Amino acid sequence: MQNISAIFKKEFKTYFLSPIAYIFITVYLITTTFLFFQGFFLINQADMRGYFDLLPWVFLFFVPAITMRSWAEEKKVKTLELLLTWPVSDVEVVMGKFLASFALLAIVVLLSISIPVTIAIIGHPDGGQIVGQYLGALLMGAAYLAIGLWVSSMTENQIVAFIVGVVVTFVLFIISTPFITMVLPSFAAPLFAYVGLGSHFESISRGVIDSRDIVYYLSVIGFFLFLNVCSLGSRKWE
Repeated sequence: MQNISAIFKKEFKTYFLSPIAYIFITVYLITTTFLFFQGFFLINQADMRGYFDLLPWVFLFFVPAITMRSWAEEKKVKTLELLLTWPVSDVEVVMGKFLASFALLAIVVLLSISIPVTIAIIGHPDGGQIVGQYLGALLMGAAYLAIGLWVSSMTENQIVAFIVGVVVTFVLFIISTPFITMVLPSFAAPLFAYVGLGSHFESISRGVIDSRDIVYYLSVIGFFLFLNVCSLGSRKWE
């Protein structure tokens, strides 16, 4: 645990020693707030359903921007070999990087607290529903991060890591949409609907936290972090 904490602090500090975190926070808050309030006043309902409906698509581009440098930069500047010679396990390194990126994402998402405060001033939103939506958004964001970290571990080019991260996440999101499942054979449609990231966020975006959705997202996170560990292990073997 001490090793994970040390790597977490190192990685988290790195985000704020460069303009990355500040640019990410600013652009994210401006983009999501602008898009949400454009539709909010048209719908005229005191809830955040529209905001959380946007998040899967916003995360699609913003999350790979966080993770693209995590491993790719280490490879490019030749510090990965040095990192892997430390008395830490691959699991500890991966977990430290994942928790650092998740902490940054959580800060960014929670900084949007001004939106529910504004809604509460002009209406009467369901506070419990909003809390559930935020928890669901963090779970989905963590799954996106795990995917992005794995992709970053496969290349030393940050741009490639970003593009491939967007593509992989987009595919995993869209395969559960009716646009895809309606053209699949009847035996395959339920499988794609369950495996896809999108279907599990639909109920969460309404503020309904289902244990099956939580298990799904935790499974996705664990699976891609495992692939990340395997990627590091194969590099050592080489």
